[in-house]
Order: sequence, then C-alpha cells, then structure tokens
Amino acid sequence: MTQRNDSHCGEGWFSEPHHRRQKKSSVTRVACWVSDALQVLSETKSCSALHFSIMDDSELLVSSEERRIKGNCKCSHGTHGVESKVVDNFRRRLKYFFMNPCEKYRARGRKPWKLMLQILKIAIITVQLVSFGLSNEMMVTFKDENLMTFRHLFLKGYKDQQLRNYALYTKADVYDHIHYIINRYIHLQNLTIGNLAYERADGGVAPLSLCQEFYRNSSIDPENETFDIDPHVEKDCFSIYPLQPLHNNTLLSTHANFSLDFKRLLSVNIYLTLKTINLQTVRHHELPDCYDFHIMIGFDNRAHSGMIKVHVDNAVKIYECRDWNVEGNSGENDNMLLLLFDSGVILACFISLILCTRSVINGVKLQFEFHIFFHTYYNKTVSWSDRMEFVNGWYILIIVSDTLTIAGSALKIGIQTKFLTNYDVCSILLGTATMLVWVGVIRYLGFFKKYNILILTLRAAFPNVIRFCCCAAMIYLGYCFCGWIVLGPYHDKFRTLDKVTECLFSLINGDDMYATFLKMRDKSYLVWLFSRLYLYSYISLFIYMVLSLFIALITDTYETIKHHQSDKLPVSQLQAFMGECSDQPESGRYQSDEEPSSCCLSSCCCFR
Repeated sequence: MTQRNDSHCGEGWFSEPHHRRQKKSSVTRVACWVSDALQVLSETKSCSALHFSIMDDSELLVSSEERRIKGNCKCSHGTHGVESKVVDNFRRRLKYFFMNPCEKYRARGRKPWKLMLQILKIAIITVQLVSFGLSNEMMVTFKDENLMTFRHLFLKGYKDQQLRNYALYTKADVYDHIHYIINRYIHLQNLTIGNLAYERADGGVAPLSLCQEFYRNSSIDPENETFDIDPHVEKDCFSIYPLQPLHNNTLLSTHANFSLDFKRLLSVNIYLTLKTINLQTVRHHELPDCYDFHIMIGFDNRAHSGMIKVHVDNAVKIYECRDWNVEGNSGENDNMLLLLFDSGVILACFISLILCTRSVINGVKLQFEFHIFFHTYYNKTVSWSDRMEFVNGWYILIIVSDTLTIAGSALKIGIQTKFLTNYDVCSILLGTATMLVWVGVIRYLGFFKKYNILILTLRAAFPNVIRFCCCAAMIYLGYCFCGWIVLGPYHDKFRTLDKVTECLFSLINGDDMYATFLKMRDKSYLVWLFSRLYLYSYISLFIYMVLSLFIALITDTYETIKHHQSDKLPVSQLQAFMGECSDQPESGRYQSDEEPSSCCLSSCCCFR
C-alpha cells in the first residue's frame, strides 16, 4: 500500500491544531465537501470500487478501500492518494470522537474536565440531598406527630389506627362530639403538653368556625317510597371565641339558629388554627421554624347511610419566626454556609449543563457530516441506528439531571430563606436528579468491557422491551377493568381502579396471593366462582408466560451482544468504517501539528 507507508490511517484532519479547526465555518466545510467530492467522483467514475450493490456494508467499505489503494482503479496515482487521505482523515476523526475520556487524554493530552466535574457533582449533590433529607424528615415527622396530637385532643375516645373506622351512628353522638371539640379548643392551654397557641387576628384570639352543608329543601319518606329534594347545596357557619366554656346541652341554646337536619345534612366541618414552633432543629444547627396548623375536622354524611364518618385534615404554613435568639449557637452562620453550598451546586451543574449541551451539539454536527461523507464518497445512505450513535444518551441524561438539580437547589434556597415552603416539589426534583446522577455512574463503568455488556444489552433490548410491554399492557388493562367492575363491590383490593392495578402488579411478583383468594370466600357463589377463574387465569398467564417471555427477550439480546463481542464482528456501517483505523491513542497520530495548506483545492481538505 503506497499511501500508508508510515501511518495506519494516514495524516490529515487531526494534524490541524484544535483551536484553528474550530474557527472554520460548518457551512463552508460542507460546501467544500460537496464540491470536491463531486470532483473526485467525476475523476473516478470508471472505478469499480464504488459499486456497492452486491456486497454487505462492512465488506463494501473494506474491499473498496483495498482496491482503490492497490491501484485496481484506472485512476491516477495522485487521485488514489487524495481519496485514501480523505477517508483516513475522517476515519481517524470519528475514532477520536468515540474515544472515552481516558483514551482522549492519551491521544491528545486533553484533560477529562467533564469526567472530573461529574465525579465532583456526584459528591456535592449527594451531600446536598442528605442535608435536605434530614431537614425534610424532621419537618415531616413534626407535622405527622402534631396531626396525631390533634386527633387525640379533639376526637372523643380516639385510639391509634382507628381513624379509618372512626364513625358516629346516633344524633346524640354527633352533638356530643361537636360539643367535645369546641370545649377542648376552649380549654386547649390547660390540656396540651405541647407548645400550642391560638392564632391572633384583629387584636384578639382567632375564633373556631363551625359550618354545615345541606340540601336546600328535601322531603324524604322511605315508608311510602317517596321523596322530594332540591339538590342545591347551602352552607351555614358561625364562630365561637375561646372566652368561656360551654356546658353540656347548651350549644343549641347559645346559638339558636344552629340545628342539624340529618335528612338534608351533607357535612359538618369545624375549622380552627393553632400555632407552634419546631424546636428540634436546634440540635441540628438549624434555626427553628414557626408553624401555623389550619385544622379541619369533618363529619361526612354525604352517603346518608346512617354512618357519619369523621376525619381530621391538617394544612401547614411554615415561616420564619418574628424574633429569635439561640444562645451559644451560630445558626445564622450555618444557614449562610448552606446557602453558599447550594449556590456552588447550582454553579457546578450550570457548567456541566453547558459542556454537555456543547458535546451533544458537536455530535449532531458530526452526524450530519458523516451522512454527507458517506453519501457523496460512497454513494450510500447511513441508517438511523448509525446516525443515533452520534447522539450520546448519557449526555442527555446529565442535561436532564443538571436541570432538575438547578431547579431543586433554587427551591431549596427559597425554603431555607423562608420565601417558599414547597418541600414536596423540592424533594421530587432533588431526589430524581440524584437518582439520575448515580445512574450516570454506569457510563464510566462502561469503559471496562466486562461492565459494558450490561449497558449494551439494555440499549439493544430497549426497543423490543417497549414493544413487548405495550402488548402485555393491553392484557393487563383488560384484567384491571374486569376485576374492578366485577370484584370491586366485594373486595377491598379491587374497590378502585388504582387499587386494582396495584393488587394485580403485586400478584405478578407473588405478593399476598393467599389473602387475595381468602377474602372472596364469604361472597355469593357466582362471584366466588368468577373470582377463582379470574385470579387463576391471570396468575398463570402473567407469571408463567408473560414474565418468562420477558426474561427470554432480554436473555436473547444478551447472548447476541456477547456473541458479537467474542467474534469481534462489526455490527454496523459506522463500526466497520472506523474499524479499519488501527492507530492507538498513544501512537501520536492524533496530535500532529502539520496543517494542510488550503481547503477546497483538493479532496484531502474536504472533510476538515
């Protein structure tokens, strides 16, 4: 081979310094390619090396190169050198693009800044998440414990784990419980062991509000099987100030307009507001927050079934206390350090976002260049699978993670400065971002061949897995709707559609099978028989068939990837094209300072 006497791939594009290559316009470069490539094609029109119609993709690339270099074409010696140099330059350029950071460092001495930044991000984002998680845990625990306190304070005879079945069945019980709540609110300061206080409004104590909702008019006579009802809902409220206690049976006499018509009654809601301070954060070097608990105790009679369900809801407002002093504690300094740390996380993620976005854009540009190169030089069309190789999915993952981290860190700063209280939104953003960051670690494990097979298997199996799941989802949804409509009235696990999906998914994994069968024993015979056919067919179909096919699908992909790796077979046009370049990163062929004299004068410059 006369044109490869001192290099495996030739010299050309990579001999030009990096900073000078970046200055060339992409439009000018493509124009040069097209014009000079057309010239090359016209000069070599009679060459049989460009006829690819009877060979597969990898054989085409290899054989055409060998015949052109050996002089099988009736072209001039100079044309052979030009064509070989153009192909070798671009081949080396592609190989460098797909190198990992360590290989790029050995090839050009380019320090892996993105790699080091990602490692730094893993550390600081994890520390940030742990810090926020501890603070969020204290906040959630404080809210839950106060909610449990309110249930014990205001629900008569309440016991733990009883709220789901807490209900009233007589008129006397309803009046008695309403009076009990009001009386407990009035005597709250003498009852509670916590730091609870009334809310102040207009220079006084905020009142307790009692509201009832009822139909505007109704006449119901079950005995004669007649009714006359106006479905419009009206609401009646009054306030009670915690000035003096109410004695038994004085509620109606004190408020003469208040009465409960249980035939029209829809609900009774009691609203009250209490204030407190979360002091447990002091032990963790955080300033305590002030809390406003907006409590609603509801009596639900919408079903008119003779059972009034009672529930307690709690809305929380968190804000910075008006005046505070912590002796011997540097809480304010610690808060400033946290703010600086979060700002540093945002800065690191912003830099990573810019670098990865730039890499994705460069990959897309190179993909178009490769497509034009193949079309003009080989008269071949690049497949979409090869074109997508230039779009690095890991960079997309990092971009999404950086975006979520920046948004979550901004919310965290707002929460620390007490401007925002969106703990749940912040938790979702930071939690998802941290998950993606740690998933991204797999990319660096992929630099090792034994670990890389997992990534290749997941990537290759993903399209087939999605198609398989779409088909299985049709069967799954059919069972969900059938179970909901037939078994829902008789089984708690099938009562709502979301419960059905959770129950059936648990059954696929073998969870709680016997309990699901057992709860249908005391139902009607027809429903019992249908439930057996339903459950047996579902479990047999999904566990013994669907799951087995799913595992076989992934196993088959794994064996295919393993076979290709062991035989070292090129699996695409792109890999076959790059595989002809045997220059190692340490060869020095990727950092030559030689620069061609001009562009668009010959085809050797067309693909810079």
